[in-house]
Amino acid sequence: MFTDNHLIYCSSVLPDKPSVIGGYLLTAYGLQLKANMMKSTDHPITRRESIIKLLKFSGGMALAGCPALPFGLPGTVLADTRQESFIVDAKGQTPGYAIRDLTRKAFHAAGGIQQFISKGDVVVIKPNISWARAPQLAATTHPEVLKSVIELCQEAGAKKVRIADHTIHGARRCFAITGAGSVAKQTGADLVVPRSSLMRDMNLNGHRLDVWPVFTPIVEADKLINLPVAKVHGLSVLTLGMKNWIGAVGGRRYALHQDIHQTIVDLAQFFKPTITLIDATRVMTHNGPSGGSMSDVAVMNRLILSNDPVAADARAAGLFGYAPDDIGFIRLGKKWQLGSYDLDLPLQREVVI
Repeated sequence: MFTDNHLIYCSSVLPDKPSVIGGYLLTAYGLQLKANMMKSTDHPITRRESIIKLLKFSGGMALAGCPALPFGLPGTVLADTRQESFIVDAKGQTPGYAIRDLTRKAFHAAGGIQQFISKGDVVVIKPNISWARAPQLAATTHPEVLKSVIELCQEAGAKKVRIADHTIHGARRCFAITGAGSVAKQTGADLVVPRSSLMRDMNLNGHRLDVWPVFTPIVEADKLINLPVAKVHGLSVLTLGMKNWIGAVGGRRYALHQDIHQTIVDLAQFFKPTITLIDATRVMTHNGPSGGSMSDVAVMNRLILSNDPVAADARAAGLFGYAPDDIGFIRLGKKWQLGSYDLDLPLQREVVI
């Protein structure tokens, strides 16, 4: 189990000295941020406006003329527009291999975590921990993958690492059963408790979605890591990296399942992670996305790492026997130039342990 000291009520880009009030970790900056956000209700703010406001509060650098913020800031591979898309396919083939070792090998093959995380970064990791299911049931991101990525970020000098997901089942129950709570306790990472006060209307500028409530800790990050689990889904066929962003918004989420493939791409275009790591150490092959039985699970012992969200999902789709064009949101992701699933990506690496 974990204690409330690992939960945060209001997150910040550059936190002041924290204090614990009512069991939730608060900062002076976080309280001011919440107050200012609650004052401004006359019009929805865009993602750019929210980031500028956040950095003004924290005394951050000027952002004039700097696109696609905050992700892809100088010091990461995504900051260089000449950087080619890459994909790393990591396979655990040795009996008893350690997930920690496989995770580290995957990042090493991509040039090391320092290619993505810089000293002083506030990093938000978006796993899929939406269901109150034990790790072996493959409904949620494996806690060992989550823990390994947190440790890598900390080793790279991250100022703060936060775990954020707008869960479907009750948050504290999900934290306890999925293992995310134990990971937070072991690593010192913050677990953000989803609540309505942390949702803010923003303009997604999508083809289908415009103004929608966004889980603000996700857009406050200097760097954002998408850490989904691979599984089947009754409506979208599969849920992989791009669909994981449904757990980054609030509002009437059931409405997002209408025209779900375009919705997924709209969300993926808005959030644009620094990197995506798909957990396919074990996958759900039936009764997704919640499952609940070991008969729904297949062990794959795979991790897929990429700076191209479409390529990552396309590779993961192959684990289920699907071609990229078989999956609507992957096909649309390429159409709207979110990425590519061409098999001749310039940088492909395979890691086997």
